[in-house]
Amino acid sequence: MNEEIFRRRVRRFQEELRKRDIDGAVIRTLSSFIYFTGTKWLRPSLLIPAEGEPKVLVVRNEAEEFKRRSWIEDVEEYQKVEDLMASVVTWIHTNGMERVGLEFGFERDAYLAFLKMFQRLNPTIDVVDILDVTMSLRMIKDEWELEQIRKAGKIAKAGMEVAEEVIKPGKSELEIAAEIMRELMIRGSEDPKVYVSTTPRAHAEPFRDLKVKENGVVTVVIGTDYNHYYANIARTFIIGDPGARVKEAMKVKEEAYKLALEETKIGVSLSSVEKKLAEFFRARGFANEYITGYTHGVGLLIEELPMPTIIVQTRAQKVQENMVLSIIHAPLMLPEGSIKHEDTYIVKRDGLEKVTG
Repeated sequence: MNEEIFRRRVRRFQEELRKRDIDGAVIRTLSSFIYFTGTKWLRPSLLIPAEGEPKVLVVRNEAEEFKRRSWIEDVEEYQKVEDLMASVVTWIHTNGMERVGLEFGFERDAYLAFLKMFQRLNPTIDVVDILDVTMSLRMIKDEWELEQIRKAGKIAKAGMEVAEEVIKPGKSELEIAAEIMRELMIRGSEDPKVYVSTTPRAHAEPFRDLKVKENGVVTVVIGTDYNHYYANIARTFIIGDPGARVKEAMKVKEEAYKLALEETKIGVSLSSVEKKLAEFFRARGFANEYITGYTHGVGLLIEELPMPTIIVQTRAQKVQENMVLSIIHAPLMLPEGSIKHEDTYIVKRDGLEKVTG
């Protein structure tokens, strides 16, 4: 582990805290915990003061292994959840903090219950949402991060090759996902995501009772991580003869994919590309089938900022160098199934670098 990479991230974060007059931050979201510590950990608890060294809280007898995997030296163990909260409260009051940042996120361990408990035990503390701070730092990747994403991209591509081999009439979504998952894990992805759909679902947890039809559509979405950084890929496979409308949709989606790549350039707003794609689908007769949201960021989460698929205001975001984007995320939703073609790209000054192909 290159300790300086993570120390630099903490220093930049602390600078942002000081600009906002925030005395410290309690990080409970796993992806941001990884971003600063360099390792994943169940029930993440990271305390970062606006000035000084960060502190991590782990369960009894976990400290030794955590220190082996992270650069952070101040690691405190707890035995009961009450001890965890007590340590957080003690840290805040010992350091004389008045304004504390929490990520109002949507990941595991960023629970509303934790916020309510925190506020009850710290009634005089001003709690500030810092999700925009952490995500803005994470949006632009450094070269170490990009290298992990490139490695994840190779694993994702291998997983999709397995999907192409195993998809056959009569096979269940769950069976297909299991074979893909095995390949991804063998190749080093520790927390892969596999979605398989034989029905009109944009992102589908695989079901054991849904099976590939003789004449139908199968869509596979894969997210693979390497050193906790993801790459995202999606493909739709035609089985037999599902009809002319499906074939036309596949052709139109390929053309839209090329258009999106041509239009996604440094300095261009995501909304302007979105409008051109919407116009394209309207002209080709698929206005009602296109789901808005052609791209999203990729990194420590399969889907992170910029996230115009979920957070509308991020559609105004302009493309920047060293962003990592998934293109085209949005499917064409037909009665026969969802039509997708998605790859992960790194935005470079001289164009887009594909990492899943």
